[in-house]
Amino acid sequence: MTTRNDGLVLRATGLRKSYRLGDLDILALHDVELSVRPGEFVAVMGPSGSGKSTLLHLLGLLDTPDDGEVEIDGERTAGLDDDALTALRRTKLGFLFQSFELIPNLTARENVLLPAEIAGRGGVAGERLSELAGALGIADRLDHRPRQLSGGQRQRVALARALINEPLVVLADEPTGNLDTHTGSEVLDLLRRGVDSFGWTVVMVTHDPNAAMHADRIVFLRDGGVSGETSTREGDARQAIERFVGV
Repeated sequence: MTTRNDGLVLRATGLRKSYRLGDLDILALHDVELSVRPGEFVAVMGPSGSGKSTLLHLLGLLDTPDDGEVEIDGERTAGLDDDALTALRRTKLGFLFQSFELIPNLTARENVLLPAEIAGRGGVAGERLSELAGALGIADRLDHRPRQLSGGQRQRVALARALINEPLVVLADEPTGNLDTHTGSEVLDLLRRGVDSFGWTVVMVTHDPNAAMHADRIVFLRDGGVSGETSTREGDARQAIERFVGV
């Protein structure tokens, strides 16, 4: 295992991934490069089938590339065994899913604290929970089960769970996909405010131009490869999205 100190919290180099479908090899990703700095909000934007979810699974160490490598906080992950990868996921990564992935028979409080308890940080996490619940507007919903919560409240609980172990990076997979426009915008505003006010680092995959515009930088993914990127601070960011969508 080797590390390097280049100021990046996440780096993907030369990622390639294919899947076997019957007699065919389907190339999902090829030659993907991505670097993420601390406190940055990066959106990976692409249509269905572009490889977005595959990329997120590789970045989250939920799958392994056929070629290339992912580095977390300067630590190389190629060749690590399952226990080491699990430890990295548990301590340095947080996950936010489109379908929330909350355990239905647990309360919101129990869902949020579960990753911390698994990591042996239950005591510290109790104090962290109060801070997160207040910031995310769910302090009065912690004793409710998921079925008693709205979609927006469920996603806020899921975000609190993603943040409970103070990860270096939050990986968000279409986090507004199951939400109406207003509620989705609230969740995106929470992510944006967390980056600006608390220094969160977020990588979000999305097909939605409006969601992507909440990020600092948009990386365009098409047919499994990076086809360009733009800064949302540039005046022509909307035009860059329109050109990408129109390709």
